[in-house]
Amino acid sequence: MKPLPVTLETEKTLFFHNYARLPLTITHGEGCWLVSEEGTRYLDMISGIGVNALGYGDKRLLQAITDQAGKLIHASNLFLMKPQFDLAAKLIEVSGLSKVFFANSGTEAIEAAIKLSRKRAAMSGNDDKKEVLSLSNCFHGRTYGAMSLTAKAKYTDGFDPLLPETGMITFNDIPDLEAKVSEKTAAVFIEPVQGEGGIHALSCEFIEKLVELRKRFDFLIVADEIQAGCGRTGRFFSYMHFGLQPDLVCLAKPLGGGLPLAAVIGSEKMADVFSYGNHGTTFGGNPVACAAGLAMIEAIEADGLMDNASNTGKAMLDALRELAERHPQILDIRQYGLMIGITVDKEAKVYVEKALQKHVLVNATSQNVIRLLPPLTIGREEVQRCIIVLDEILTEENKEKTGI
Repeated sequence: MKPLPVTLETEKTLFFHNYARLPLTITHGEGCWLVSEEGTRYLDMISGIGVNALGYGDKRLLQAITDQAGKLIHASNLFLMKPQFDLAAKLIEVSGLSKVFFANSGTEAIEAAIKLSRKRAAMSGNDDKKEVLSLSNCFHGRTYGAMSLTAKAKYTDGFDPLLPETGMITFNDIPDLEAKVSEKTAAVFIEPVQGEGGIHALSCEFIEKLVELRKRFDFLIVADEIQAGCGRTGRFFSYMHFGLQPDLVCLAKPLGGGLPLAAVIGSEKMADVFSYGNHGTTFGGNPVACAAGLAMIEAIEADGLMDNASNTGKAMLDALRELAERHPQILDIRQYGLMIGITVDKEAKVYVEKALQKHVLVNATSQNVIRLLPPLTIGREEVQRCIIVLDEILTEENKEKTGI
């Protein structure tokens, strides 16, 4: 078969129309940079939508993958495999929780957490305790359970009926929280920092009330750390900024070091909820992905990347605030470590396209938010390059408006 050209035109002939891809063919990565087939370097401020925490080409990660692939790529969960044990022990250590289930993706982790929530509720003896709630403007995934919790028209139109006994609490609205939860509530799913929703954090007051109501009604708090976890906000999990102790934590994106891997981590109260056959996966906990995951976490700790996320993120916030003083297009800036949202006065995809022309890759979410999720390894020089490009784009735009 003759090789096909890797172009947007060929993409339309081969794939379902799921993705609005950028007109850019990538061949490899170096540090915080992606390289096109023409050899052009692009500063990557997306990092695979928050996946590539170590950037590209980390030797420890590559060595862990190579070593494990040379021993065993797959055997299934019918057997005991050391990489799973090592990574599970590490996740329990960093979370302070008790049990781990491995899956392949964030949405699969959410599905497992929904099942755990309802199974535990069924064990309570309250036949009405089935309700699973989430927060407005959230994103938990695109499989049926996760999509039912996300419940935005852009994700759900045409896919009815959704999962029954699901509902939504208005984000950071304490009166609505008090009105919605009850003895029928099995779980409340939260993103302590919403990613797809535009980089918004829950308030301490909302979380305090949620914890109080958990005690009263005995529901689970499920923390979705799929985008904000693994050190991105300056702590290993974003819920740690709030002093929260969730019952379940869903983790994915950077966990496998770029390989498909997710985890649900549960507290001791969840230890005996699942029994044999209740849930499972063929590929979840793949030994190569688990070896990569352990290497990734150890590198984050060894290199002080959580401190870098905090310090470099604050430096970027300061620089963006200076930009906002000169450019009225910037309406708001939200920064939690290296998880940054810039609200602008138009659809943010305009700036994605203009930044691409200047060899910087940024992302748009929630219509008018420029989202920055750079590798946790990013340095001040790369940050400065991003700021310079944003400044150039906004300055050029102002000149076009004023004619000056």
